[in-house]
Amino acid sequence: DVTFGCGRILSFSPIFAPMKRIGLLSDTHGWLDPRLQEHFAACDEIWHAGDIGGKHVTDELQRWKPLRAIHGNIDDATTRLDFPAHQRFTIEGVRVWMTHIGGRPPRYDPAVRDELKRDSPTLFICGHSHICMVKFDPALNMLYMNPGATGRHGWHKVRTALRFTIDGPKLKDLEVIELGMRGAK
Repeated sequence: DVTFGCGRILSFSPIFAPMKRIGLLSDTHGWLDPRLQEHFAACDEIWHAGDIGGKHVTDELQRWKPLRAIHGNIDDATTRLDFPAHQRFTIEGVRVWMTHIGGRPPRYDPAVRDELKRDSPTLFICGHSHICMVKFDPALNMLYMNPGATGRHGWHKVRTALRFTIDGPKLKDLEVIELGMRGAK
C-alpha cells in the first residue's frame, strides 16, 4: 500500500515473471555423476538431452528436481516409451526444442534442418556429439546449446554439463560445469 499526501491509499501487486534456473546434461550413458546433485541444487528443473542409458538415471534425476528428458540413439525400448525423441515447449516465453541428434550451427542434421528453418525455436538443444557448445545462430535467430557429455563412455575428453537462467525472454548466467576427465570418477 502507498499513502499519498491527499490521504488516498492505493494497493498494487507488481507482476514479476519468475526466473527458472535450468541444469542441462546429456549423454550419461547409464552413469550419473553424483556431484551433479550439488551442481543442480539451485536449479528449478533438470533437462536431459538424450542417451540416458537406463531408467535408474532418470529416476535419480527426478528425485532431485522436476525433469524434462528425451531419448537418444543408445536408449532402450523402455526409455523410448518413457521419453520422446523431441520435446518442444515454451517456458517463461522462451520457445525450446530439445532433441538428441541435431547437428550444430550451421550444419544441422537433415532430420531437423527443414523444421528449424520453417519454425525455429528461441533455444535449440541437442546432445549426441559429446562436444560442449553454446552458439547463437544469426541465420535462424536462435541460441544453440549442447551440454557435451557427463557419462564416462564416449569420445569426449572432459565431462561437461550446463547451468543457466531463463528470465522472461532472456537466457543468462550460463555456466559450464566441468566434471573431470572422461572415465574418471
